[in-house]
Amino acid sequence: MVSMHIAERATRIQPSGIRVIFELARKMEGVVRLEVGEPDFKTPDNICEAAKKVLDEGHIHYTSSFGMLDLRQALARKLKKDNEIDADPETEIVVTAGASCGVNIAILSTIDLGDEVLIPDPSWPHYEACVTLAGGVAVHYPLLEKNQFRPDVEDIRRRITRKTKMVVINSPSNPTGSLMEKRDVEAIAEMAKEHDLLVLSDEVYDKIVYDELRHISIASLSDMKERVITINSFSKTYAMTGWRLGYAVAKQEIAAEMAKLNLYSNSCPSLISQRAGITALSDPQDAVLMMVKEYERRRNEIVKGLNEIEGITCVKPEGAFYVFPNVSSLGMSSQDVAMFILKKAKVSTVPGSGFGKYGEGHLRLSYSTSIENIVEALARIRKQLRKLG
Repeated sequence: MVSMHIAERATRIQPSGIRVIFELARKMEGVVRLEVGEPDFKTPDNICEAAKKVLDEGHIHYTSSFGMLDLRQALARKLKKDNEIDADPETEIVVTAGASCGVNIAILSTIDLGDEVLIPDPSWPHYEACVTLAGGVAVHYPLLEKNQFRPDVEDIRRRITRKTKMVVINSPSNPTGSLMEKRDVEAIAEMAKEHDLLVLSDEVYDKIVYDELRHISIASLSDMKERVITINSFSKTYAMTGWRLGYAVAKQEIAAEMAKLNLYSNSCPSLISQRAGITALSDPQDAVLMMVKEYERRRNEIVKGLNEIEGITCVKPEGAFYVFPNVSSLGMSSQDVAMFILKKAKVSTVPGSGFGKYGEGHLRLSYSTSIENIVEALARIRKQLRKLG
């Protein structure tokens, strides 16, 4: 029985499958942690020094709910150079407390009771939770392994109704690591224009791309800027997860509403983090290139190792720092496989079912950890799975 003191909207939100495993693993000794989607690198020294300087100078006050203008100007330069998006720093960029906040206020600013939002499946659970809190209806479209986990626009189109208002895309993807090709992005853009849909484009892994491939921002395509809300973050690119610094890019009408909700949610993002963000964007990007190169090395190691384990197959991801191996041939649910591996091998992973029904039969493993940890985890998993035979 639900307490009369608990709001009904809160009870409709399911606990994150990622956090469930996180809490179990945290209480165990000797676990190799592959469930957490967080860089293991230290935030680069130049960024930390910028934050220390802010504290030393006593700049610890409120900023605009849009974020500091200096940071928004730096973001506008980044967006133009890296994403081919023209954004007015005065009116079209909102600095948020991480991408999670950006997604939430973007949805709260645009989705009304009963509006339908098309969400990729499998995907980060945050999207559906935010839609539910806004009173909207999440409608899942599949990302299938046979398509390298890239969206098929016809699968999306079949789910459009008169109530559909928005489609969410995420490339590179969490949890699959898939990267949308230009033709995928163009097809979704045409569909959005045809059906007059908003697009929420989560691009937090836009700099973590491998094999000399390139991320394409949908807002950069012709006639798309006015209907796209682009979400990005410093967390993954600069190993700044705890700094809680993200941003959203949208047309003036939507950005103004997001800034208003930002005010009532957080007052403003941390000034210290914002100052550090200016340095992150303005200084040379050598640290980012180093981290991405190391992620690519780790990706190659974990994909090779997983494909050598009987009962597991793994598509090579093209971005982010996750693999999404298929474990369906083991004859257990993804939840049971994850719990078996956690308890017997002492390796924490996330069941694919935690990312949606189409994630069933898979696990998500993060390779944002050392090669040594990856090798050890693979050895433990291999040893325990042999016992199932």
